[in-house]
Amino acid sequence: MRTLVVYESMFGNSAKVAELIAAGLAGHGDVVLADVREMPPLDGVDLLVLGGPTHAFGMSSPATRADAVRQGAVRDGAQAAGIREFLDRAPQLAGLAVTAFDTRMNTTFLPTGSAARKALRRLRGLGGRQIAEAESFRVESVSGPLVPGEAERARRWGATLAGFRIPA
Repeated sequence: MRTLVVYESMFGNSAKVAELIAAGLAGHGDVVLADVREMPPLDGVDLLVLGGPTHAFGMSSPATRADAVRQGAVRDGAQAAGIREFLDRAPQLAGLAVTAFDTRMNTTFLPTGSAARKALRRLRGLGGRQIAEAESFRVESVSGPLVPGEAERARRWGATLAGFRIPA
């Protein structure tokens, strides 16, 4: 199985989660971890895991990424591309196994928006075959870090994804 984990990260939190998911998938085939700015091709991929931060109750946009830069985002070229642009350029997925994750603020309010749920809806619209529900990982603040326990949960979620039977 060849898995591609594509992430967008402004402050490093989503990148950390992507790395942990990839670590959970390790040992179950080839795992490629790619920043969304690389716009990695999907050729030969059996499973696509796509993730990034929740901005304004959904996927980031050039405006919300510009706001993140004003708040001190560490990602160079942050405004150029995110998971929204990756999906805009993605080909038809023709049954490719897909799922998505996001990072979000750790609040006491009920979550009302999710970049992962919106990305997963777009992936299905492109013909992707959803293998797992969208997953959200919590961060303490905009700049992080991950809430205690979330790192291990991300690794376990990756291992769970490896357990799905995905035809090559």
